Amino acid sequence: MTNFFDFAISRLPDAAVIGSRPPLNEIDALVQTASFTAAMRLLAGGFISLYEGSPEMTALFTTRQSRLLCHALVALYFQKRSICEAEMGEPFLTRDDFAQLALKNGLASHEIAYTFFKEALKRGLTRPVTQSESDGVDGIAPSPLTLAMLTHWYDVHFQALDLIDEGLRASRFIERSETMLAHIHPRVAQALLSNPEVRCPGPLSIIFNWFDAGGLLMDRLIAGIDWENPLEHGRHLTDVKTASQLAQSLSLSRTHVSRKLAAAEMIGGIGWSGRRGRSALWISQGFYEEYARTQARKLLILDGAFMEIF
Repeated sequence: MTNFFDFAISRLPDAAVIGSRPPLNEIDALVQTASFTAAMRLLAGGFISLYEGSPEMTALFTTRQSRLLCHALVALYFQKRSICEAEMGEPFLTRDDFAQLALKNGLASHEIAYTFFKEALKRGLTRPVTQSESDGVDGIAPSPLTLAMLTHWYDVHFQALDLIDEGLRASRFIERSETMLAHIHPRVAQALLSNPEVRCPGPLSIIFNWFDAGGLLMDRLIAGIDWENPLEHGRHLTDVKTASQLAQSLSLSRTHVSRKLAAAEMIGGIGWSGRRGRSALWISQGFYEEYARTQARKLLILDGAFMEIF
């Protein structure tokens, strides 16, 4: 398979790769490919569909911290499973296992990790694992629904990559997803946990990344961009007109959404093209670029892990 970075460079207009401009890095090259915008629409729409399929559970994924904690939890489970399979035992994670991992990677304090661990069990992200009836619950493991959702998450990302370079990752992954998931996810999770561009969002998107349902709200704004209208004054018009419309479409509190939109508006990330509540909401090019670059980095991480496995 062709190196993805080389392919991205090859699909750029000539003006982007010749002349006196400095060489593009891998993220810039990917973002500037002709099909990248369509890939972003596919990703944003896929994330929303994932949420709508199980809103109670996926509510745990809607901040950057909680998403990374979810990835870390499942990766640790797969790592333990590879050991337990050799010992013919059923793998499980304890609360202390998870807290130590969260602290080691700078994701959360012990107290926050304990709270997340409890909430994951309550919402069905994990299931209890018992060694015997007398011992009771010794730990937890990801639920079947969680593994199915994670499979869908990878499928959406591989579809986006395939859209860009006409590859066959998605079909190859789905054919072997039951075995491949355990091999690819620890690699991907470690890369996500250690990458500063994934861990530290830009100043515009950080407003959304660290509050409940913030990631979902960003996905909805990106999915709602009106690409038929040209970019004007560095702004992308969306199909959103009111905070109520946005909140209702995602089953969120209007007050919650309004407060975060106001914070983003204060720093120029969003605004209304005319009268508030009666005109299209816009997002700035800077906001879009922060979102796009984070997604591009994630796609490159997944592509690298896929190449390792195959």
